[in-house]
Amino acid sequence: MTDLPLLSLATFLPLLGAAFIFFVRGEPEVVAHNARSVALWTSLATFVLTLMIWAAFDPTQGGFQLVEKSPWLPGLGISYHMGIDGISLWFVLLSALLTVCCVIGAWHSVESRVREYMIAFLVMDTLMIGVFCALDIILFYVFFEGILIPMYLIIGIWGGARRIYSAFKFFLYTLIGSVLFLVAILVMYLDAGTTDIPALMQHDFPPALQTWLWLAMFASFAVKVPMWPFHTWLPDAHVEAPTEGSVLLAGILLKLGGYGFLRFSLPMLPEASAYFTPLVFALSIVAIVYTSLVALMQTDMKKLIAYSSVAHMGIVTIGIFTTNALGIAGSIVQMISHGVVSGALFMLVGVVYHRLHTRDIDRYGGLAENMPVYALVFMLFMMASVGLPGTSGFVGEILVIVGVFQMNSWVALMAATGLILGAAYMLWLYRRVIFGGLEKKDLLALKDMRANEIIAFAPLVLWALFMGIYPSFFIQPMEASVQNLLGQIGATGASLALR
Repeated sequence: MTDLPLLSLATFLPLLGAAFIFFVRGEPEVVAHNARSVALWTSLATFVLTLMIWAAFDPTQGGFQLVEKSPWLPGLGISYHMGIDGISLWFVLLSALLTVCCVIGAWHSVESRVREYMIAFLVMDTLMIGVFCALDIILFYVFFEGILIPMYLIIGIWGGARRIYSAFKFFLYTLIGSVLFLVAILVMYLDAGTTDIPALMQHDFPPALQTWLWLAMFASFAVKVPMWPFHTWLPDAHVEAPTEGSVLLAGILLKLGGYGFLRFSLPMLPEASAYFTPLVFALSIVAIVYTSLVALMQTDMKKLIAYSSVAHMGIVTIGIFTTNALGIAGSIVQMISHGVVSGALFMLVGVVYHRLHTRDIDRYGGLAENMPVYALVFMLFMMASVGLPGTSGFVGEILVIVGVFQMNSWVALMAATGLILGAAYMLWLYRRVIFGGLEKKDLLALKDMRANEIIAFAPLVLWALFMGIYPSFFIQPMEASVQNLLGQIGATGASLALR
């Protein structure tokens, strides 16, 4: 099994499926049906390949595994270099799984330009898996920035009334930061003489240069997370994006910033990372408290969940810069959990939006009476978002809070306020939408979740529960890689046990 180029197969199989859909011809109904079918089978095959990657992965090894390397631009020393470690493993699986859920979820909800819609999501699948597998910084940048293009099209073509404004805002915000990241890459190449990520991790950049490189990378990663005050593009993008676009935006794209900090800022620029840690903590605490309070004032379901994402990612950035095993492992678990939970919450909003064509919280109420399955699934992911023990949300948050408490108790206390405020706005949302009397006439006609919707939610429900009940299953594969990362940055407490 390990002789197969599993990473390349998983990365580029969706692109092959997208090319096949592109050449599908016939009547519009036939083209739409064939596009959905090809997208479904391609995404399922890709997910199976990611399961094979997981099966071939050795959790006892902290370095990169399943490595594939061949010359790409030999004159410049740039190679096609792919590999995964415990930090990137679960992100690869999550990317493939969410794509499958999006294709199934969009089966009945998308009726215009179905072929182009499915092509966009398969291309996204390729770019998402590629960005977590790339071990050459130029290759990483190609995948990292390439993701902007299909997401820009998804928002701009299939989005809401203000889709053009939101698409441009999303594109410009992320592109400006990425230009500085490209400058940092060029400077690193000139200083180290290589674009190979493992080699760059071993290179000792001068402290003065580290500061400027860190700030340039921060400009890109902070927008992607997004951290306060670079978050303003996110609520607009989420509100106007179609449901499946919001799922991938919240589930995967927001994780690119955190992954960038773990892959580049910490191991390559350890001194600058330590110097700017107070800045990251301050911005993260503001994000947690401020965006949680803003979420309490929202009337649009999507916008509320979007602001909650900023608050949850504040927990992630705090965990990353604790530079201890509990904090970093907790941040990775929290990113994975948030990818599942926030993706599911946006899908839940989409279920009722496609029936009633409104996201206004005041337009709902009493859905537990005629949509009991919907109410049950909503309750599960609401509790996971709050961080209820037994759900995935609890594991990451408690690990981060314990990890940061070992470093600074005041930061831990402020981060913990996010849990209380998160419970406030999520419970408020659930009560307004699900409970109460079913008084509005148009709500009486709403039917419970369709079969394709239940199938789309099933793996996410299992993931959220299994991660909450048996977290060591997810933590064990990343433990060696986290310890390896701590060794690279020379952090104290690198021997801290995760179990």
